[in-house]
Amino acid sequence: MSAVLPPHGVHAGHGDGHAHDHDEHHGAPHGWRRWVFATNHKDIGTLYLLFSFTMLMVGGILALCIRAELFQPGLQFFNPELFNQFTTMHGLIMVFGAIMPAFVGFANWMIPLQIGAGDMAFARMNNFSFWLLIPAALMLVGSFFMPGGAPAAGWTLYAPLTLQMGPSMDAGIFAMHIMGASSIMGSINIIVTILNMRAPGMTLMKMPMFAWTWLITAYLLIAVMPVLAGAITMTLTDRHFGTAFFNPAGGGDPVMYQHIFWFFGHPEVYIMILPAFGIISQIVPAFARKRLFGYASMVYATASIAILSFIVWAHHMFATGMPVTGQLFFMYATMLIAVPTGVKIFNWLATMWRGSMTFETPMLFAVGFIFVFTMGGFTGLILAMAPVDIQLQDTYYVVAHFHYVLVAGSLYALFAGVYYWGPKWTGVMYSETRGKIHFWGSLIAFNVTFFPMHFLGLAGMPRRYADYPMQFADFNAIASIGAFWFGLMQVYFFLFVVVPMMRGKGEKASQKPWEAAEGLEWEVPSPAPFHTFEEPPKLNASATKIVA
Repeated sequence: MSAVLPPHGVHAGHGDGHAHDHDEHHGAPHGWRRWVFATNHKDIGTLYLLFSFTMLMVGGILALCIRAELFQPGLQFFNPELFNQFTTMHGLIMVFGAIMPAFVGFANWMIPLQIGAGDMAFARMNNFSFWLLIPAALMLVGSFFMPGGAPAAGWTLYAPLTLQMGPSMDAGIFAMHIMGASSIMGSINIIVTILNMRAPGMTLMKMPMFAWTWLITAYLLIAVMPVLAGAITMTLTDRHFGTAFFNPAGGGDPVMYQHIFWFFGHPEVYIMILPAFGIISQIVPAFARKRLFGYASMVYATASIAILSFIVWAHHMFATGMPVTGQLFFMYATMLIAVPTGVKIFNWLATMWRGSMTFETPMLFAVGFIFVFTMGGFTGLILAMAPVDIQLQDTYYVVAHFHYVLVAGSLYALFAGVYYWGPKWTGVMYSETRGKIHFWGSLIAFNVTFFPMHFLGLAGMPRRYADYPMQFADFNAIASIGAFWFGLMQVYFFLFVVVPMMRGKGEKASQKPWEAAEGLEWEVPSPAPFHTFEEPPKLNASATKIVA
């Protein structure tokens, strides 16, 4: 660790005469070139965040189309085929277009700042991995305009439906390949940056929790994205090249697709929640004004969750006729994963215990995250029980469960992170009043939307149906009203919180707007300059401050 190589375009020292020319040459470019040819980690992080919010809005519009159709029984606006296209594309766009790129955006912005690196390790690859997302997203969304409409096999893309879809299925497969390549490149970049470019004195066990969670997440991504690529490539060859991996008529097995998909799909769930844990682990100590309780146990819990995520995939498949021995194994393995997750929740609560807490917007979102994510975790434990799951499989109970984990999990953590680090990014404080309106509006609307779905599922309402009998009408109407309210709160967030910050409207942010926040990111001015840490910083003993 004694020799930390500076990234491309950053001089390690200013002793020689070339340094200033070099810096001038690599100053912040202007106009469209700055963004198209961006190699600066902050600019690329901003691009990722703007892209992911755009996709959140697209996926959100599809969700509102789904809820508009389900507002009352009968077919209102869309035929069942189009409804199935909406449910499929909503899932794919939210997972691969909104949540994952948002966390990569946070990684780009924050990891070099947190570990004292000048930039990401591979700056040009960083640019490439972002720009791959644009054609992939256009192809995915554009599949609506292809013959036969968008893919309608559910976001899990189960055979045999995928073998019967129109040409849009191929476009969807290609788009997911490109997004997967982007994820793998981003992960390699994050791993190399964290392992090779930490400031001297910052050992792994002194790294901020956000850097730790992303290091582990990046390994997960590299392990499982090729598995998804394999599954969808086999689907493609079944469709066009005469193979029969998943086609029973040729001796194939559709259930094999489920095994391969969920071997990717379950670690994917943790890919979307571990960076969220990292953000919450940064915010809670800052507003409780205490050090994070049990730092080492948090690191080990994160690693345990990642390892266990590989041995629980078939809990999505209890209803496929699995032998009882298999059901028991996957049931116990799934229940076991609750242990490290419980350790994390305990540590956050212990950090808050007897702390002098204040509830600015980032802390509100963090506490909201802990509360609602824990509820989602409990419903997950219920679904881990094979006999119960067989009853609840493919009902709205499952929909409620994973939205509690992913919307109130991943999305709330992302909002918390924007409020927490936004002043560092933009140099402007957000409006606390507007932040609180966004939080309370989102929290109430979210629960109005998804809490009734537990009861719909327990009563037997299946998911992905465009119509339903009269007895489900009231809860569906409540859920639909809540969904439109939730959507409006996110538009409010963008127009009245994000846009004013981006335009520099508001109170000037100090270098360290949160008095008890720790980490190297608070040692640089607000807004963070275009180039930071051109020389590796010298750290104090706890690796949280720079010593002169």
